[in-house]
Amino acid sequence: MSQKVILSGVKPSGRPHIGNYFGAMKQFVDLQNGDNKLYIFIADYHALNTVQSKEELQENIRNVALDYLAIGLDPEKVVLFKQSDIQEHTELGWIFNTITTMPYLMRAHAFKDAEAKNKDITVGTFDYPMLMAADILLYSPDLVPVGKDQKQHIEIARDTAEKFNRVYGETFKLPEPYILADTATFPGLDGQKMSKSYNNTIPLFGTDEEITKACMSVVTSSNAAGTPNKSDDTLFTLLSAFLNKDELQVKREKYESGDMGYKETKELLAEKIITYISPMRARREELAENPERIVEILKKGAAKAKVIASEKMKEVREKIGVTLE
Repeated sequence: MSQKVILSGVKPSGRPHIGNYFGAMKQFVDLQNGDNKLYIFIADYHALNTVQSKEELQENIRNVALDYLAIGLDPEKVVLFKQSDIQEHTELGWIFNTITTMPYLMRAHAFKDAEAKNKDITVGTFDYPMLMAADILLYSPDLVPVGKDQKQHIEIARDTAEKFNRVYGETFKLPEPYILADTATFPGLDGQKMSKSYNNTIPLFGTDEEITKACMSVVTSSNAAGTPNKSDDTLFTLLSAFLNKDELQVKREKYESGDMGYKETKELLAEKIITYISPMRARREELAENPERIVEILKKGAAKAKVIASEKMKEVREKIGVTLE
């Protein structure tokens, strides 16, 4: 991949699980290497739609920063910042509101899902695609990493950019989606997609006990040692993330022949996950001992992002006519 500007937002909404890690987080670490310019922002204003506790939101913001730094995100290579530190996000979001119709926003998946569940829908939930479009378009990214089920976010941002460009003149670059690994193929404990909403996750930074307990809960065919097993189940899909091909094949053959039962295989999964995450967990614990450092990193990231965002907003203000000569 040639040099690209890449942008992604992360909503501070609780503990990440290993599906989050392999589906997105790890790939951000991979993308930071080379010539790519990578912006990652903590979408704290988006989180207000679901988190309305000062203490909880503050903790979630810190945790997101800790999580990403612990897995290897380098603040010298990546612009890591809080959405709320850049006022241009909400300013541009309002401007986009003025060129966007309600019927258009009613097509958004989050609104339709909330409507289908008969929820009281806040204006923030209804309008979040416009703030998201602003989040993206301010930084003129070439690529926005998303899962397949989030592709609509980029389509809305592109539609918004096209409409603004048509009304006010060429201003915004049209971003392309960068489709991340299909997390739908990364199963949870029950075989469904790993998701907090299904309560079927393995916590990325859980204790050894939490991880072991979760692994022992993986749904299997429940055949004991000495009885042939099917290895196309959830257990081996999870194991495939932590074993190389040769190791996986050896374990698969033992499992299928009945030489290794599901209990032993679950214990192997727990052992492999704990070994894999231990260095990241240790790094996270070390970072957590210096909260001032986290604040400093986010402030430095915000200063870098501010330069880009303010320059784009200066152009936008001139285009819409609020800047007087």
